[in-house]
Amino acid sequence: MKKLLPILMFALLIACSVKQKAANGEKGKDGTSSVPKITQQDIKVSMEYLASDELEGRATGSEGIEKAAVFIENYFKANNIKPYFETYRDDFEFKNSRSSTPDEVIKGFNIIGVIEGNDPKLKNEFIILGGHYDHIGFGKEVNGDKIANGANDDASGTIAAMEFGKYFSKSKTNKRSILITLYSAEEMGLKGSGHLAERLKKEDINAYTMINFEMIGVPRTSDKSMAYMSGYNRSNFAETLNEYAGGEVVGFFPKAKEFNLFMRSDNFPFFKELNIPAHAISTFDFSNFDYYHHVDDEADKMDYKHMANFINKMIPALEGMMNASTKEVALKDE
Repeated sequence: MKKLLPILMFALLIACSVKQKAANGEKGKDGTSSVPKITQQDIKVSMEYLASDELEGRATGSEGIEKAAVFIENYFKANNIKPYFETYRDDFEFKNSRSSTPDEVIKGFNIIGVIEGNDPKLKNEFIILGGHYDHIGFGKEVNGDKIANGANDDASGTIAAMEFGKYFSKSKTNKRSILITLYSAEEMGLKGSGHLAERLKKEDINAYTMINFEMIGVPRTSDKSMAYMSGYNRSNFAETLNEYAGGEVVGFFPKAKEFNLFMRSDNFPFFKELNIPAHAISTFDFSNFDYYHHVDDEADKMDYKHMANFINKMIPALEGMMNASTKEVALKDE
């Protein structure tokens, strides 16, 4: 039964997609296409698989993360998100400095998809959206549970990137091209995103901006902005996105600099290698969720209404950035 679980979960994902034809941009009876919709149910289906015990915490190099990768690849295929390289996988190796075994080599792979832009010129510029799909594997045992499922960290951000990929592959409203980039080995020192950023630099990609979605599974309190952005003052990213969105979706988090969040997440290698505005967006602010790197970071603790609301509110912000005639987002001195 365990071997069948990835297949059954993916079948359920497809069934939900079929059931939501109108919401997913399929043609209705009148021959018109509706705007694709991000639904709580679709998010929950993906979360309940990626954060399931079957994946054993998605540690890089494990059988669990292989299952997660296959699930994401199947999702890309089902939603017509093409491989950016020859396949969806961007392979890399690194020595595990945290291992008790000297010179242990870990094999990892990022999953990369592309949605081509619809403008003859602007499609040569790329918006990079991402999140890390790995987690720590096992944690301190609580009530017999040792599996650190990593629902908020960072299945939530992974699913956000996947949902944006589905939306734009169906709506085809993006003039610039989009890379959907999901990294492994974030928990081992940003190894996956570091490898991909270096590879894209060697290929001389014309990258405009990068957004990393990091822990968006729980809401902030009502007196705070919906989300915050690391490295807030390093660019005009937040103010530009909010203008596109028609309200404050991304705000300033005073402790982000104190916690060095800009350099601790997968946006940083893209800033360093490509010299572009690259930030992490999060709704977890260290006061609204008690289970960071904890075995109770489970799917049933995620707020799916909040996740769907956040993703849907981000869509017009992303569309504004993707479709502006000039590069309005730019770096500035912090």
